[in-house]
Amino acid sequence: VQLQASGGGLVQAGGSLRLSCAASGRTFSSHALGWFRQAPGKEREFVAAINWSGGSTDYADSVKGRFIISRDNAKNTVYLQMNSLKPEDTAVYYCAARRTYATTLYGMNRDRAYDYWGQGTQVTVSS
Repeated sequence: VQLQASGGGLVQAGGSLRLSCAASGRTFSSHALGWFRQAPGKEREFVAAINWSGGSTDYADSVKGRFIISRDNAKNTVYLQMNSLKPEDTAVYYCAARRTYATTLYGMNRDRAYDYWGQGTQVTVSS
């Protein structure tokens, strides 16, 4: 699976952005997907994950209630809708995939759980 993230940009605090991650291949629907982010000088951190069917989602506490992860298996794409953005959301955002039909997302908040990574898209939130 090859992943291509897009949709990043510069936005003012309180604004919104929607990130997309398009995947190649015919096995997209058999993969759990996640979004991670890395700010300058910080470690990469978990943002959100969604299981293969879209029936289960998980979020970091820092984005819960503001971000929404979703997927469209017909379009081989996962989305991250980011609302009420804060300057601390500024980071490079990465999408990742792991082939699994698990219903739960146990352990999927760890980057080592994923097999495939996209190239990242920059999100900058100005105050």
